[in-house]
Amino acid sequence: MTAHAKLPIRSALFVPGNRPERFLKALNSAADAVIIDLEDAVDEEQKAEARNNIQGFLESNPDASVVVRINSVNHAEHGADVEFCAASSQIKAVILPKAESRSHVERVGGMGKAIWPLIETAEGIAQIDQIAQSANAERLTYGALDMAVDLGLKAGTQAAERMFDHVRFAIVQASARYKLSAPLETVYADISDSDGLKDFAENALYMGMGGMLCIHPAQAEVVNLAFSPSQQEIAWAQAVVEAAKGAPAAFRLNGKMIDAPVIAHAIRICRNAGKII
Repeated sequence: MTAHAKLPIRSALFVPGNRPERFLKALNSAADAVIIDLEDAVDEEQKAEARNNIQGFLESNPDASVVVRINSVNHAEHGADVEFCAASSQIKAVILPKAESRSHVERVGGMGKAIWPLIETAEGIAQIDQIAQSANAERLTYGALDMAVDLGLKAGTQAAERMFDHVRFAIVQASARYKLSAPLETVYADISDSDGLKDFAENALYMGMGGMLCIHPAQAEVVNLAFSPSQQEIAWAQAVVEAAKGAPAAFRLNGKMIDAPVIAHAIRICRNAGKII
């Protein structure tokens, strides 16, 4: 369990660390969080330059806050990435790719920042409970493409999606069990398919995900809408919360039975909408 659980994140937008001209655009987008990537999006010979890009940008923009995806624990640049992130108060969280054990996460979590373990292998799923219990673990997410390779799946097929539903269940269950922030759905690769993105995001919401990773600024608005309660839902939730004050354990509202699970659901909707604390 973590002391880092915070307000929900609906959209978290990746931007490559070797494209500093995109950093400010990403921060000015609709995304709730911006992830500057030091891993897959950056060629090996550009890793150090990418760290310098982030440092220069943050020094020039002292009010900016970002998340950084570092390289995995077995990568040659991992130690330098950890040292770099630890030194910056503007880096609020660190994504650890290919997280496969509690020791992986706590090795990085020793810097005191919130950690988002990125589950990308069968071993990561097998160790999900241990990973979720790691010190400073804040929220879980997963990488479908790497997971597909590790499991021998054909990405983009219905069969692969059925397998990923098991991954989603494991991540959602561990997040709830150990009281982490709601997990983030994997990326949707087709940046031109907004209808498909909407359906994908809504399916993730229905399965218990709290938000989603994005790879283009235009995706953030669609994702935010999918993961935000409607005005009708908010009005219902506020009415339930208000009616529950001083009411018995179970009562009727507009002809429907209201009890503890319904009240808890209403409170969650209100909190996600920023209507109550």
